[in-house]
Amino acid sequence: MNYREIITIEPDKMGGKPCIRGLRITVYDVLDYLGSGMSEAEILADFPDLTHDDLRACLAFAADRERRLVSIPA
Repeated sequence: MNYREIITIEPDKMGGKPCIRGLRITVYDVLDYLGSGMSEAEILADFPDLTHDDLRACLAFAADRERRLVSIPA
């Protein structure tokens, strides 16, 4: 999956935060819902504009971003 086809960053939308397909749903929101224990089915029911691939793209985006972080020695 190429998350770059799904995750969009527009300076004038949601303060430039990464969003899903130009919607006003941020990657952070989806990750927060998953982290709080919501199931994929619950998220898709609450946000009918989202798809399974959108949720996977959020995870792929987060994994890619994490890989790019530089660790700073303590």
